[in-house]
Amino acid sequence: MLSKKHLLRTTDLTYDDFMQILQTAVMFEEVNERRIKKVPALRGRTVVNMFFEPSTRTRGSFELAEKRLSCDTMNMGGSTSSTVKGESLKDTILTLNAMKVDCYVVRSSHAGAPYQVAKYTDACVIDAGDGKHQHPTQALLDLYTIWRRKGGFDGLRVGIVGDIAHSRVCGSLVPALKILGAHVTLIAPQTLLPARPDVLGADAVTADLDAALPELDVVYMLRVQMERLEGAPFPSLREYNMLFGLTRERDALMRPDAIICHPGPINRGVELDSYMADHPERSVILDQVYAGLCVRMSVLYLLLGGNENDITA
Repeated sequence: MLSKKHLLRTTDLTYDDFMQILQTAVMFEEVNERRIKKVPALRGRTVVNMFFEPSTRTRGSFELAEKRLSCDTMNMGGSTSSTVKGESLKDTILTLNAMKVDCYVVRSSHAGAPYQVAKYTDACVIDAGDGKHQHPTQALLDLYTIWRRKGGFDGLRVGIVGDIAHSRVCGSLVPALKILGAHVTLIAPQTLLPARPDVLGADAVTADLDAALPELDVVYMLRVQMERLEGAPFPSLREYNMLFGLTRERDALMRPDAIICHPGPINRGVELDSYMADHPERSVILDQVYAGLCVRMSVLYLLLGGNENDITA
């Protein structure tokens, strides 16, 4: 089992925790290749999915992971929660606690919401993305995708490109990569960097994508989060694409075995053109989606104390 009760941020995890999650996800990859993809590993466990922010990939993969592990689930958030009637988050959690639930999966536009949930419950809490703060299971599925393709992290050179300032993915992924031994470079215009990019722990920061690309084993493209931008951080999307977009012309600058990651959804023509997004050798974007299912099954299983005999039988 993991060394922590909750999964709230990647910096709470040890090297051994990361590897246990990744290695357990391999087991669930095998489960998801079966004709019947459901196992009784968490039968009788109840998980509440609290999604107060729109989500396709994260919510869908959590719900599917829970079903394939035989969990009982409750889905709530937005207009389906009594918070729209003025109920506090604390009272909502206390009410659900009275129903004897085992785990909360929390996504919110407010940074720190999962921490607030953890204050009022003895159940496990998983951060499924909170504001611009953290998104640990996204980082874990990214790690799993890279690990399966590259075989390890020690000395691996990873470049994270784009909207660093508004990225909760970056807040989780950079520390995780550093714990596992990778070298990380942040690549972005000054206007899309946080005030203190050094706090993230990256090895280098640059605004020159073309100079960085030949050195990278993994190119991780971030979505420009227009909904979170304040003011005009760059003149136009066209200019952003010219300077920081991964285009067909830049394919020639990349290492022959370099791969492309993206957390989705993709803004085609902005951070990636279709040639690179769909590149048959380089793009692992759909692999990341599949990894999300396997990794979230792994996290739920490890936090909730699943039985390995219910998986391998």
